[in-house]
Amino acid sequence: MAFTLAACGGGSAEPEININPEPAGEPVEGGEITVGVTADLDSSLDPHVSSSSAGTREILFNVYEGLMKPDAEGNLNPAVAESYSVNDTADEYTFVLRQGVKFHNGNDVTIDDVVYSLSRAAGLETGEPLVADVAGIAAVEALDEKTVKVTLKAPDTEFLAHITTAIIPKDIDPANEVVGTGPFKFTERKVQESITLEKFDGYWGEKPYLDKVTLKVIDNAETLVMSLKSGAVDMATHLVFSQVKELAGLNIYEGASNAVQGLYLNNAVKPLDDPLVRQALCYAVDKQAILDLAFDGHGTLVGSSMFPAFKKYFMDELTNYYEYDPAKAKDLLKEAGYEGGFELEITVPSNMQQHVDTAQVIVEQLQAVGITAKINQVEWNTWLEDVYRGRKYQSTIVSFDAHGVAASDMLARFQSDNGKNISNFASEAYDAAYKKAVSTTDDAAQTEAFKECEKILTEEAANVYIQDVASFVAMGGDFYGYEFYPLYVADFSKIFKIAE
Repeated sequence: MAFTLAACGGGSAEPEININPEPAGEPVEGGEITVGVTADLDSSLDPHVSSSSAGTREILFNVYEGLMKPDAEGNLNPAVAESYSVNDTADEYTFVLRQGVKFHNGNDVTIDDVVYSLSRAAGLETGEPLVADVAGIAAVEALDEKTVKVTLKAPDTEFLAHITTAIIPKDIDPANEVVGTGPFKFTERKVQESITLEKFDGYWGEKPYLDKVTLKVIDNAETLVMSLKSGAVDMATHLVFSQVKELAGLNIYEGASNAVQGLYLNNAVKPLDDPLVRQALCYAVDKQAILDLAFDGHGTLVGSSMFPAFKKYFMDELTNYYEYDPAKAKDLLKEAGYEGGFELEITVPSNMQQHVDTAQVIVEQLQAVGITAKINQVEWNTWLEDVYRGRKYQSTIVSFDAHGVAASDMLARFQSDNGKNISNFASEAYDAAYKKAVSTTDDAAQTEAFKECEKILTEEAANVYIQDVASFVAMGGDFYGYEFYPLYVADFSKIFKIAE
């Protein structure tokens, strides 16, 4: 689909923007691509160290694989494993390894590597899990040279979605050596500058078209667009429509971010510790106006911590739970003792234009109900340290994604004692509903319990949930093949150049 934007003056039309283009030729093997990314990878590339950066997980998806791996349709497919079985009580999972899978160092994957990887991630020896998703593992046992049994502490029907945890060699230091089984191998990193991946010729599955992917760190949104226009970089992901409008002549792909953007609130600080104040903020924010003003109407509104691609769990009825109503917001503020309003600081990562744009609209909307908001733009690493890890903030605008294809990926963080609960949200009702969801083996009961979690987040106004931001990917005119996944990843193995 292509469309033409009308020019502001002179009666001429701007060049066409090619949205979701069809290849203009046949794919060719080989070639290189330079991808602009807005943030450097985490300091540690150990795949079992919980990553605070979705961008790091997005890139390392190409390097590491687990026993299972999601595809672009959201299906979980065997990867390092070739098959699996589950017992009736969903607390024992047995996997048969795929034969011929090699690590990037040329060694075959063995049953010992698998037992080591899962045991390490689950913290079976240390008592401190490195990967929260597999903290429920009680034991990992090799039944023979190609079969491993994983026993859980409690039934978990979503466990397959979590067994995407990376399989690594048992005889390396993953903090200093990046060795996976994926279609690309990690070859070089220049901190705050670039990351280089190369095709892994020994990959067990369908091999990539491209020989090399260079990720260039460009933490300024304007510079990123200029680099795309000049050809200094060939591709960038997670663009917004205001940037895309400047990129006529490039191939543009539109999809969803598969993440929930919100005005996330620190429930532990005044006045945000008062549910009435949080509800007032929900009424004061006009979500549709944010889409129209900051995103040219692109995006999908949400009302809780679940995005539409998770169709089974997404509750559209929560989207307009708080209709835009400034008068109602003022009444709630008065009831809470803040008739004169209050000051609110919104901390935003400066390298994420979509969140900066959203913050600017929200500042104007809050002013209408007497709340004086100011934007505090900070570098990404500062945001990670102060907001994500330190929880030293009042409010922030970001998007939280699912690193797997399970409802718990979006909802676990809001448990009272969860280490990723940056909102400091505490609700006995929520904790009970979440516990019910993860402890039942009945699919219908589990789905209802997860939906109850979503309703509680909305009703108690844990945060101001806004949208699943429309995500745009731009690529040079001779690159095609980008596919959106229902989680935060970029699959470079599908991208190809066409014959000239």
